[in-house]
Parts: sequence; C-alpha cells; structure tokens
Amino acid sequence: MKAVLNKGEKRVTTNESQIIKILAEERNMRKAAERLFLSQPALSQRLQSIEKEWGAQLFLRSQKGLTATPAGEIVIQFAIDTIAKQEEIFELIQSMTSKVHGTLKIACASIVGQNWLPIVLKDFVTKYPEAKISLITGWSSEIVKSLYDGEAHIGIVRGHTEWKGTKIHLFRDTLYLVDQELKEVEDVLSTDRPFIQFKSDSNYYQEIQAWWQRHFSSSPRRQITVDQIETCKQMALNGIGYAILPSITLSGLEKVNKIALTNQAEEFELTRDTWLIGYESAFELRQVEAFVSVVEEHAKRLHDYSN
Repeated sequence: MKAVLNKGEKRVTTNESQIIKILAEERNMRKAAERLFLSQPALSQRLQSIEKEWGAQLFLRSQKGLTATPAGEIVIQFAIDTIAKQEEIFELIQSMTSKVHGTLKIACASIVGQNWLPIVLKDFVTKYPEAKISLITGWSSEIVKSLYDGEAHIGIVRGHTEWKGTKIHLFRDTLYLVDQELKEVEDVLSTDRPFIQFKSDSNYYQEIQAWWQRHFSSSPRRQITVDQIETCKQMALNGIGYAILPSITLSGLEKVNKIALTNQAEEFELTRDTWLIGYESAFELRQVEAFVSVVEEHAKRLHDYSN
C-alpha cells in the first residue's frame, strides 16, 4: 500500500535519515563523512539539500563542529524513529521468510563476549552470511537493562539473574585458584602473596567472599582489588599474586597452577552459570531462532576450559 501524505507533509527517505542521525551522533562533518563513505563536499551538499527540503537550518556550523538547531532536534528524532521503525518492519517481514536476514541484536556479559562468543559468532556468520550482528557488552545488570530498553533481542548473562521471560541455561564453568607458586588451597593461609580480586556489580565478588569465609577464619593477609577480570587474570599469570578465576577465562596453556575449588559435599563447590535470556517475542525472529540453535550446539560441546 502506498503511503498517502497530507499536503505540505515531508517524508524522510532512508538515506536522509541515516545522514541526519550520523551527523547528530558525530557532530563533525569529517567523521560523519567517513562513516557514510562520502567526501566532505558531497556530504555538505547533501545536508544543504535536506535543509532546503525541510525549509529550515538543521545544524549550526562552527570550528567546534555541528550543533543541532531547535528544528534540527525535531528532525533528528524523526529520523531516529524512522530508522527504528524500518528495522522493526524489516525484521517482521524477514521472520516470515525462509532465509535468515535482519539484524541480530545481542547484549552479552563481557567475560563471555571476550572468551567464548567470538567462536559462536564465527559459526553463525558462516552459516547465515546475510544476517547482521549488533553486539553490546557489559555487566550482567547492564545486559538486562538493554533488554528492558529494547536495545537487544537477547542477552547472555552470568550468575544468578532475575528474569521473568525465556531463560536458557548454556553452561556452567568451575572456578579455580590460579597462582604461579601456590599448589594447594590451604597454602593461602601461610603465604604473603596478595589475593587479587575482581569486583563488579554482579554477585561474583560476593560469592568468592562467602566461599573464603566458609573455609578460613581470617581475611587474606594482603589484597588487591581491580575492576576488570582480564586485569585480575593478567596479574595472576604474571606472578603478582593469586586469583580465583572462572574456567572460561583459561585456555589450559597458562604456566600457572590451577586448583579447582572443591569440597567433600560437592565435586565443584564454586561454579558460575551462563544463561541466554530474552522476551518470548524475540525468540520468534528467524535470526534469533538461528542464533539460539548455534549457541546451544556450542554449549553442548563446551567442556571445562582449563582442561
């Protein structure tokens, strides 16, 4: 059905919407031109044409860059809404076809995004080359927020995450005490080496604290706390101290001692679960359905990363 416009109503084309959106994001003609694969003169000419069609100046130019005018702010929001609506309709159409098209929007916990997801995505893009991927990484709480805000179709989170929608368990990895010198868990009681810990907004830090309290009557003699798990890992691998790391971060080639945190009651006392979550409606999209299939296939093959 052909859209009917009221007299004097302006309809923004897809290319115009992209130009306006990117100009608003970059606030710089050169950077915007690079993203749009245009020369600066060509982009300037396109912008002048767009402003002429709207009958208003959308951006003020200065040495500091571009600043949206009041009219520009309205058109920018309209362009953003137009692009979002087009993507929504495109995904709906593609969900009714046999091929996997559209954009797969993933929000993933950083540790999984760095250590496991690249292998999965390589398989996915090989099987479905016509699909596009948008990836956001961060803490698990940020992943949940991305789903709430509609920025992602599905999320991959770690640990205990409250979620009312679809929740698929992917894998569980063991936590290891990693150090160049310590050979037994009990050695932490007599060493002066610092305990290097990774602290985030998740319950990972609290779980390790609770484990320590269950086993030892006093705190570590020396402690170092960092805000990135990769920093924690590299410090342990370089002999600065000992750390407790999940097996997903370990390739098995590290020249350190890896001591699984076990006890008599449970084979592996301290573990970390990874989940795939999302709203039920998102799992009906073909690109999401295809990705879930690839993810579950990899999760079944996944074994302890430290072996």
